[in-house]
Amino acid sequence: MSDGGAAAIATRWRVRDATIELDRPVIAGILNVTPDSFSDGGQFLDPVAARDHAALMIAEGADLIDVGAESTRPRAVAVPAEEEWRRLEPVLESVTRLGVPVSVDTTKQAVAERALDAGASAINDISGLRSDPGLARLAARTGAGLVLMHMRGTPRTMQRDTRYEDVVAEVAAALAVARRAALDAGCEPDRVAIDPGIGFGKSLEGNLELIARLDELTRLGAPVWIGPSRKSFLGTLLDVPPSERVEGTIAACIEGLARGARVFRVHDVRSVRRALDVAWAVERAGQARHSPREADGRSRGERRPEEPVKTR
Repeated sequence: MSDGGAAAIATRWRVRDATIELDRPVIAGILNVTPDSFSDGGQFLDPVAARDHAALMIAEGADLIDVGAESTRPRAVAVPAEEEWRRLEPVLESVTRLGVPVSVDTTKQAVAERALDAGASAINDISGLRSDPGLARLAARTGAGLVLMHMRGTPRTMQRDTRYEDVVAEVAAALAVARRAALDAGCEPDRVAIDPGIGFGKSLEGNLELIARLDELTRLGAPVWIGPSRKSFLGTLLDVPPSERVEGTIAACIEGLARGARVFRVHDVRSVRRALDVAWAVERAGQARHSPREADGRSRGERRPEEPVKTR
């Protein structure tokens, strides 16, 4: 972690041959090809349904597609690598042709290697290299993007103990260690992103505090992902089922954007895209209003009295 001072928000994230510019909010559309995910389990097991849903999310504003074939909901049981790949293979064949980068949500090197060979551009590791450190070497060798998420334990055990002395400091420290391991394995710094793991081994209060202090994670110098989409902490706050948590998801994403998050992993792409675009326009307007004045004393964009007003 860098030493204090203002957070320097990363400006790009490189994934194989593509560069994802972070000069605006980036949407990662969630594509679960699982029978048991908490919100959409079973809906996209069919490869054609999965492809069509990915295409719809891209049309609604997704900048990349994050594909997962193993449920990571609380108390989920791990899936063998061969079963995970059986679900992924036919989906990747079509989704990687849709024109946007694809990240594969897996903790297994064997699965990630096959996915990269099939055209995926990034690895989204919810274990932060704890499950399989070989993922970092794979990312380094292939030039793949790498997302390192914080999770205590495994999906099956992560909610058994959600106590922290200082959740943000502890999450930041763990992510710093994971990022250092990735760099030591040969990953280039601008290919490694981080994710605080909202909903993964955190209490309601812990999730809220992570979002409220997200700017502290930007000091690591890495692009920050955030994935509050339809999570149970929103259900607890609003007393609604997953299908009715879009407004809560939007609010959490906007708060994350204001604190330095730039990649938003969500189910409801159209709604979140529109909300973040408006929030970003307001943010940029505020930045322009408080930008330094030019050397001649004018604010940027302010014309001299003798300058004509340009018309079309």
